[in-house]
Amino acid sequence: MLAMTDAAADAITALTAQEGKQETGGLRFAVQAQQETGAQLALSVADQPEAGDQVLGTEGGARVFLEPQAAQFLDDKVLDVQQDDSGQLNFAVMPQPSGNGPV
Repeated sequence: MLAMTDAAADAITALTAQEGKQETGGLRFAVQAQQETGAQLALSVADQPEAGDQVLGTEGGARVFLEPQAAQFLDDKVLDVQQDDSGQLNFAVMPQPSGNGPV
């Protein structure tokens, strides 16, 4: 199952609040048309999950909606937030560390 860092959860909460969707909304991952180079993930702020979406939530209220193909692709990943050179925050998907410890 996709894990998320505290920083990612905070960013999702801030993003959904900024969009006015903090009550039922979340960050939605979907797989776009698969090309020769592989699947591409699309990221959007959604009002609510679509039928068939896997819903992940945190105690702080951050919600992530995963379209079934995206859920399969992200099953062993961690969602994080990284700051680029210009100070912009970007979501990053990384492999989960091996082992049984908490993420």
